[in-house]
Parts: sequence; C-alpha cells; structure tokens
Amino acid sequence: MIDLHTHTFFSDGVLCPSELVYRAKYKGYTVIALTDHIDYSNMEIVIPSIIKVAKMLTENYDILVLPGAELTYIPPKLIKDAADKCRKLGAEIIVVHGETVAETVPPKTNICAVEAGVDVLAHPGHLSEEEAGIAAENNVKIEITSRRGHKATNKEVAEIALKKKAKLVLNTDSHDPDNLLTKELIEQVLSDAGLPANYYGIMQRNSAEIVRSKGI
Repeated sequence: MIDLHTHTFFSDGVLCPSELVYRAKYKGYTVIALTDHIDYSNMEIVIPSIIKVAKMLTENYDILVLPGAELTYIPPKLIKDAADKCRKLGAEIIVVHGETVAETVPPKTNICAVEAGVDVLAHPGHLSEEEAGIAAENNVKIEITSRRGHKATNKEVAEIALKKKAKLVLNTDSHDPDNLLTKELIEQVLSDAGLPANYYGIMQRNSAEIVRSKGI
C-alpha cells in the first residue's frame, strides 16, 4: 500500500515519525510520505528533520519513507513559490491542502495548486471542471481521502476528476494510528465515492507514478 499524505507530531499528528512508519509497515504499507503542515514559518525546520529520519527509517524498516510537505493555508498566489522552496529543501512529495468543505480554506487554492504542478491536490472539496482539467494537463493527482469531514465530497470529486481525465489517488491524511489504511477502510471509501472495488489498483498505480517521477 502507498499513502502519500500523513502527519506526525511535527505538525498536528499524534505520533513521532518512527512510530507512524513502523505502524504503517506493520499494516502492510510499502511506501509512506510524511507530509506535515508547512508554510513559510516552518519549512526550513520541519523538512530537514523529516529528511533525516526518512532515510534512517527506510534503511531500517524496509519501507520507502518519503519526506514531503502539505502546503497549508498558503496565500494562493504564493503556492508555486512555496512548493519550489520546499522542493529545494528536499521535500519529495508536495501536497496542497485543498478547498475542503470542512474548513475555510482560501479561495483559489485549488486552481493555484494545479497550475503550480504540485504532486497531489488533497481533499479539494467542490472540485471544478476547470481545476480538474488543469490537473489532468499538469499531471497533478487528485486525492480521494478517508479523513473525516474532508471525505464528504469524495463522490463529487471522483465524478469531476474522471470526467476531465484527472488521475485519482487514495490517501488517509493520517493524524493518528487508527487512520492508517486497512482493507475494510479502502473498500468503504471506494464504495462511498461511487468507485468500483477494483479501482484501488488504479489509484495505487497513480501513486506509484508519482514515486517513480522522483527517480526513487
């Protein structure tokens, strides 16, 4: 299993990276990205720390651990600049905290994220056809999430993304160990999103495409 959106206690998760990674390994994960909430105030602190531990855990736990960042509440016009800075700091996976219906995310976050060519637009809420079309053009993956609140629009997101040929990925946005993927959780999320049970394989290939694009 590949999950490219998780959180540790470097932001609002409850586990240290080592525990989160081992628990994921125990559940059958093969790849996990550590994508704590990032803005201009903490990117130079969190990303180097995650890079250091990601390498160590990859070598010792036989699971690929990718250092990443979830750009969160960044002023939309600065998303591309923030993503570029995070990449220069060594973040492999760039996720943007999309316009979920569960929070008051700045308008135009979605469109600026897909225009910036980040890796994943997370929980985009009322995804528009324009946003999905640009995501498809720029190969930005659209997230179907198991996270409470954020998952309310999964079915809508899936319909719009597939209509515009944008690629979907399934991530947990894990904040605690109970959020990690299980077979039962995957089946439930797909069913609620109106996706066939075998669609998880396609989503995993889309996630693997992101990983391969990093030359890993």
